[in-house]
Amino acid sequence: MSLVTLLPFIVLIGAMFLMTRSAKKKQQQAAAMRNDMQPGSGVRTIGGMYATVKEVNEDTVLLDAGPGVELLFAKNAIGAVLSDDEYNRIVHGIEHDLKSDTDIVPDDASSLTEADEPAADAAAASDDKSVDLGKMDVTDDNAAEDAAAQAKAEEEPKKTDGDSDAK
Repeated sequence: MSLVTLLPFIVLIGAMFLMTRSAKKKQQQAAAMRNDMQPGSGVRTIGGMYATVKEVNEDTVLLDAGPGVELLFAKNAIGAVLSDDEYNRIVHGIEHDLKSDTDIVPDDASSLTEADEPAADAAAASDDKSVDLGKMDVTDDNAAEDAAAQAKAEEEPKKTDGDSDAK
């Protein structure tokens, strides 16, 4: 046989070797993660349940899922061992403290602009005044025409979803 006919078989065998090697590596990492579990660790099961490890045995794990709720799981059913910060964020909604050296982004842009009056006075002043976005040089004739057009539009019967102008 020539090298050209053997080349596809060699590539196929190489690809299979690489895939099984990466799968074994993932399995070893998962087994190490499960063996490193300790009582008090927060975990997520492969079914998506979050709980705290109460007791670790050879093949099983006793989980505390809530007050008075203890569940016995196989070690293989543990999908991830979570850090304390991540577990508290997900289960209890507790965010860890921000580092003091990070910049804090404001919720609004009011702190980004410099104003002479305090923010409370500015908010009250903006609520009291209404802004007219219309033309400044509108004459009385134009105002009368606009009122007539609006009245005519209100007199016409409204079309429903089934009505159309086509005949």
